[in-house]
Amino acid sequence: MRITKVYTRTGDKGLTRLVGGQKVSKDDARIEAYGTTDELNSILGIVRTELARSTADDTARTWLDARIAEIQHDLFNAGSDLATRAADRWEGQRLVHAGDVKRLEDEIDHMNGILEPLKEFILPGGGPVGAYLHQARTVCRRAERRVITLGGLEEINAEAVIYLNRLSDWLFVAGRWVGKAMGEPEFLWDRTR
Repeated sequence: MRITKVYTRTGDKGLTRLVGGQKVSKDDARIEAYGTTDELNSILGIVRTELARSTADDTARTWLDARIAEIQHDLFNAGSDLATRAADRWEGQRLVHAGDVKRLEDEIDHMNGILEPLKEFILPGGGPVGAYLHQARTVCRRAERRVITLGGLEEINAEAVIYLNRLSDWLFVAGRWVGKAMGEPEFLWDRTR
């Protein structure tokens, strides 16, 4: 891919183009789906920036950063897929698939291995990295909803929904895991308040 010009003026009238060249409204369900996925990816960029400044030990920081980098690539692949109608997919186009979901599940199990079982819901926060991971989780849930909406209107890669569902679980556990790795508190919901 080569980008030579950033502005096209197509958006000045509220339109944009899909990968296949079709013009659609910027509030089209497909645009909402991949736009929210892109928003999630941007938050993960903030997570990585905060992680680099964190007090986590080098092993934990390096491990988590590599995992998030891989997820960012997955999200670009998912976004590219969501920006392409099924009929316009090209041979060899990278789509999220069951192997990506399995990798997330394995990583969730790895992180959960050092955590205490939950007795209450967690309030988002604890520290910058954990707080941004919780924000990413909520945006991931919205991306999942947007992709489900799109799937009700057009053919989509069903694995994208599964991937986003599992990723939101991953982000929740990662928020807890990084708090433990950095010695930050975990705030529990007090049902009596």
